[in-house]
Amino acid sequence: MTEAVAATWSIAGLATAGVILRPARLPEAIWAVGGAAALLLFGLISPSLAWSGVVKGLDVYLFLTGMMLLAEVARREGLFDWLARLATSFAKGSPTRLFALVYAVGIVVTALLSNDATAVVLTPAVLAAAAAAKVEDALPYAFICAFIANAASFLLPISNPANLVVFGGGHMPPLTDWIARFLAPSVASIVVTFAVLYLTQRSALAADSIEQNVSVGRLENGGRLAAIGILATAVLLVGASAFGVDLGAPTCAAGVVTAIAALAAKREWPWALVKEVSWGVLPLVAGLFVLVEALNHTGLTAALAGELKRLSQLAPSATTWGAGVAVAIICNLMNNLPAGLVAGSTIQSAHVSSDLATSVLIGVDLGPNLSITGSLATILWLYALRREEITVGAWRFLKVGALVTPPALLAALAAAIWLPHPH
Repeated sequence: MTEAVAATWSIAGLATAGVILRPARLPEAIWAVGGAAALLLFGLISPSLAWSGVVKGLDVYLFLTGMMLLAEVARREGLFDWLARLATSFAKGSPTRLFALVYAVGIVVTALLSNDATAVVLTPAVLAAAAAAKVEDALPYAFICAFIANAASFLLPISNPANLVVFGGGHMPPLTDWIARFLAPSVASIVVTFAVLYLTQRSALAADSIEQNVSVGRLENGGRLAAIGILATAVLLVGASAFGVDLGAPTCAAGVVTAIAALAAKREWPWALVKEVSWGVLPLVAGLFVLVEALNHTGLTAALAGELKRLSQLAPSATTWGAGVAVAIICNLMNNLPAGLVAGSTIQSAHVSSDLATSVLIGVDLGPNLSITGSLATILWLYALRREEITVGAWRFLKVGALVTPPALLAALAAAIWLPHPH
């Protein structure tokens, strides 16, 4: 290993550790951008290569921008509060019923709007529901948003941007084949995640009580506009997925149009709305893309592709199982966005079987439920919690994730490997 390669790996590793551990409680974006800047400063990556990495994330930036605008409009226009009162009224005083209801809604939001939308859009609504229900501890319900965001994120191609990365470059299966291949693993993941997550939160739910007499009230015009915008976005995403169109532009357009409509209806300027959006996630993602570009430049993808191809020929079944578990672990060490980029490039270069590609994608999507910074969706979830002055430490999340993730991951991999599906 040359000094340049060793330095690149060291800087990327330190930057990733900073994103995960957040020393001095500095925002995650500072560490990712700082790592990218250090690579440039020491001449370990050229400006053109760094810019190439930034540009590769364009679709993700557009997607996140649209989702964050939709979420902020929904929050400002009272849609979340109205949905919260509605959910609380359906719960009829039962914490368990409210828990199951939130989980079911999380499945739908994740499947049709993506796991990032579950973190950005659903989390504030769930926290509002907990406030409306006057629960003592909102965290059991908030945990649902974090875990279902990844557990249901391979139901459809649009359910996780990582799906488009892993199966990019013309390798995306047709929608009908996708459903045939991933429906059973998704069901296994969703059911096992719910069962174990409920068991971890059962004592907290049993000790709590929720408000029964909640007046739902009327949804105002601004809230209706926000709801229409979110539903229109879901339709756009499903249509874009069916026709193989990138998701970023339609999502961003839907968010911008919804925001303009809501602002125009109230004759307000956009500055207050724009100020409340968590823009820090965009430089975080850009920095991660640059770090991955630098790692790929060291020959990482080529080396991994060669080794994966060798192992898949030597022991195909063991490699299929091992790849899913290994990728799941790696996602928690370096976040599933860069891990998914590397994994996608690797399996496309190695020309592996569909079973192995399926196993890798399940590891990329579901594995990050182990740790608090395993996925971009969970980081976005943390942003949503911080806005409500709720702090969840890495150790507290890990204690739940260590119980929930392994059985769900093994169940999903078993369903993918053992049950028949298209090849």
